[in-house]
Amino acid sequence: MKVIHLISGGDTGGAKTHIHYLLLGICKNIEATLVCFMQGEFSDEAERLGIPTVVLDGSLPSVIKRLRAMIQDDEYDIIHSHGARGNFIASVLRLFCKLPVVSTVHSDPRLDYLGRPAAALVYGTLNDYALHRADYLIGVSDSMKELLIKRSFHPNDIFTIYNGVDFSVEPKIEDRLEYLRSLGLDVSEDSVVVGIAARLDPVKDIATLIKGFTKAFATCPKLRLVIAGDGAELENLKALSGELGVSEKVAFPGWISDINSFFASLDINTLSSVSETFPYAITEGARARLATVSSRVGGVPKLICDGETGFLFPVGDYETLGKKLLELAESSPLRRKLGDALYNKAKYEFSVEATTQCQLDIYAEILHREKLRKSGGRNGVVICGAYGMGNAGDDAILEAIVGEMRQIDPFMPITALSRKPKETRLKYSIDCVHMFDIPAFHRAMKGTKLYLSGGGSLIQNVTSRRSLWYYLYTISAAKKRGNAVMMYGCGIGPIVDNRDENLIKRVLNNAVDVITLREKFSLSELERLGVTGPELIVSSDPALTLPASSEDSVSEELRKYGLEPEGKYVCFSVRDWAGFAEKAQAFAEAADNVSEKLGLAPVFILINHIEDGAATETIRGLMKADATVISEAMDSALTIGVLARMRAVVSMRLHGLIFASSQGIPIVGVSYDPKVTAFLDSVGNENCIQFEELTAEKLITMTVRAVAQYDDRDERRRSVERLVSAEALNSKCARKLLGEEH
Repeated sequence: MKVIHLISGGDTGGAKTHIHYLLLGICKNIEATLVCFMQGEFSDEAERLGIPTVVLDGSLPSVIKRLRAMIQDDEYDIIHSHGARGNFIASVLRLFCKLPVVSTVHSDPRLDYLGRPAAALVYGTLNDYALHRADYLIGVSDSMKELLIKRSFHPNDIFTIYNGVDFSVEPKIEDRLEYLRSLGLDVSEDSVVVGIAARLDPVKDIATLIKGFTKAFATCPKLRLVIAGDGAELENLKALSGELGVSEKVAFPGWISDINSFFASLDINTLSSVSETFPYAITEGARARLATVSSRVGGVPKLICDGETGFLFPVGDYETLGKKLLELAESSPLRRKLGDALYNKAKYEFSVEATTQCQLDIYAEILHREKLRKSGGRNGVVICGAYGMGNAGDDAILEAIVGEMRQIDPFMPITALSRKPKETRLKYSIDCVHMFDIPAFHRAMKGTKLYLSGGGSLIQNVTSRRSLWYYLYTISAAKKRGNAVMMYGCGIGPIVDNRDENLIKRVLNNAVDVITLREKFSLSELERLGVTGPELIVSSDPALTLPASSEDSVSEELRKYGLEPEGKYVCFSVRDWAGFAEKAQAFAEAADNVSEKLGLAPVFILINHIEDGAATETIRGLMKADATVISEAMDSALTIGVLARMRAVVSMRLHGLIFASSQGIPIVGVSYDPKVTAFLDSVGNENCIQFEELTAEKLITMTVRAVAQYDDRDERRRSVERLVSAEALNSKCARKLLGEEH
């Protein structure tokens, strides 16, 4: 494999470090050449490091002519570009060389020229043009990939990489005080030194750091601040430190080339940017075991978990930054604890070796896709279900399936059919088409290998015959276009209109290879219908495998609604259904009993935030006690995390019961559909009331019993592990249908 890298050669900071580290690593495995369009520190340092480097200066036509000759003579396989100039030249070369072009996006292109409108107009426009003509993009962090998806780039053609550093180098310094004084800092033995290494550019928001430092310094006068870097903001920042009365405690030493000595001299590392991808300043500080306080930007939360491996604060929030600096300044054990935790996480996940291997894997994937494209081979999956309709349960199924496909192949192209394709595309970083855009659906299936009719009870006609016909049509169409077809962790039925039974039997027998089912009731339904063509396997619901959000995120969500994170709550989740108006009083009395007799607070969650609000408000209007409604849409992890804080969950919604069960929380199911009863049977739960038989007395009795079972939640969680193990059959069958060649 041979790769040619194109870059202007005037780059500094993280982009320079990334490319040098990257080329040092990949040159040990493949042939790679770095082409710069100007001589300077970037190219000189690359040559000193032993990276094959060529400098091509001159007019644009002459540079392109020489590059075309190089690419043709040396038979390169991939053109890899960086930065506006490199990207534009790569876009021109793509027209002539017929090679795949991949561009790495190191920072937000719209912020690269902040404060320079003319440069933004010219270079920013050219860069945007070039990026849209690249075959593939690499975002430095998941947040950059998310940003590119927001700007209408195709998720399946975007890869993610994280900046890695060389952990074989241990930052050391012989005389810390002497070094810091050489930077112009007034320090003594007891000084606690805060530092940042960054361009003095508006996007780095150093002003917030100075303000936060000032707040902390007012209480802890042993604090000092050193700001290493050059840039247009230098004089403004000096003036600000003077206005705030801390100029004698803040040093501006300019750009520092010996970054290891700099970080070795600090006690606390900081980042205050308004936008980042995954900054080297964080991983380089981690290598020095520094306690770190960073704005919550870009890929930083991937490394820093607030309170565990460092501290995070909202962009521009100098008050919170000041509190975190003060907390660290006053506790050297806390600094050591967070610094060590950050070092261990960074060394394992963000080493230069990990970055290098990731880049090599991306190259291999690109060449694999190009080979398939030329040969007419198939690749990837299409997933169809009731997605983008505001139902957390259905969207959780999609999230679980996507995660399981990524475990089979982290680069697998995935396309989903969704009622809200833009929202789904961004949420899961996959390509999407509208579920009723039939031409786009057919185009998507033309080159894919596997069609997944994904989860949920799609094969039923109790809510609509038309939806049943739609899902049967997509299954049949996928098979006709050469896809293997699998129904993934499904529920079947109820089939209340027997006119559809022959159609179901014919399509499933002729077009489906494998059906995995989430419970035995669905297997009985298929057997009753005479479905014998596909392989039938009982597994379980994919959503059972989803994790909960971090404890901090869950606590923050609860506080948003005035709920104490350590409070005692019982959750209710309801939906509208025929006859609900007559049953609402039973829910209201049960919720009142939770408050008045059990001393717990009733909380309502909308599993479907579009449809469940009216039913919830009907109950609240009948209640005597106060109740909290978590009304805004939450992602699956946050929903699971919130339910994990409950003493019991009373739910009509199936996935409210599934989410709670996965966390061992006692549940009461109000079954309006056989799928609810079937799930409760599968987990051995006896707290089930048929909707038609619902009374306040029955619901209160079961709710009280469930709350009493709260202390047995660990045992209950273990009982669900059997279903989680069975769920692995879903991805096992999908892997088999995809084959082993990729």
